[in-house]
Amino acid sequence: MSTTTPLDDVASLEAGLDALDTPSSSTESWGTRLSRSVLPPVVAIVFFALVWVVVVALHLKPTYVVPAPSDVWSTFADYWSQGAVQSAVWNSLRRAFVGFAVSVVIGTALGLLLAQSRFVRTAIGPLVSGLQSLPSVAWVPAAIIWFGLSDAAIYMVVLLGAVPSIANGLLAGVQQVPPIYLRVGRVLGARGWASIRYVVLPAAMPGYLAGLRQGWAFAWRSLMAAELITFSPALGTSLGQLLQTGRELSDMSLVVAAILMILVVGVGIELLVFSPIERRLLRSRGLTGSSS
Repeated sequence: MSTTTPLDDVASLEAGLDALDTPSSSTESWGTRLSRSVLPPVVAIVFFALVWVVVVALHLKPTYVVPAPSDVWSTFADYWSQGAVQSAVWNSLRRAFVGFAVSVVIGTALGLLLAQSRFVRTAIGPLVSGLQSLPSVAWVPAAIIWFGLSDAAIYMVVLLGAVPSIANGLLAGVQQVPPIYLRVGRVLGARGWASIRYVVLPAAMPGYLAGLRQGWAFAWRSLMAAELITFSPALGTSLGQLLQTGRELSDMSLVVAAILMILVVGVGIELLVFSPIERRLLRSRGLTGSSS
């Protein structure tokens, strides 16, 4: 005859559910994690490099159209020895970080305003979405006319490229917050800014982070477009200007080297900044279990 009570059955059921919710504590070796995260992109890079070498070796295109990897490396080394690469990367990153930081402030304020006011959302929400789909390069001529060949023109293009994505990302995140969170917050006394700070923003963080990531991508693309067109020795060397210099000199090795530098910097920021933040956010919410 069983001596268990209904309370014991409930406790057993809760313990089972807790066990299902508890992330697996199995740990992977350093080599396994390295092979899983590093090996695939290395294989992809080696594959594309081999394709590049084969195309050059078969002379499918003239070398002035598709330069050999050795020519690109030689050009990169020459500009590195002159200090042009370091200067270009520094100037572009400086503008990107400053422009993105200002975009985060403006985009966050705009996103909260859109989320809190239905009138504002109805009035300018479609305009913000339209600006997000508008190519940033379309703003470059106007920026040059308004601000001349200056950093201000470049920053304007970066802001117009990044702010709509950040605002829409935050708006999407806020709209996905369960209403029960807001009601519980009001019961606990969280109103006004306290509700935004302690309830809305933490709950909307996944959508907000997606908007920040997309905003950075738009900021980087907008910066390259602005630097490519807003060409002036007074602005200093930049990655966009190196690309423009290669085009003017018909130096395809410099063009490819500049493209690769732009790609490496963009991917590096994604891997070093946004991916760790995303992993930490998901882990804090119990959304990262062991993957096969």
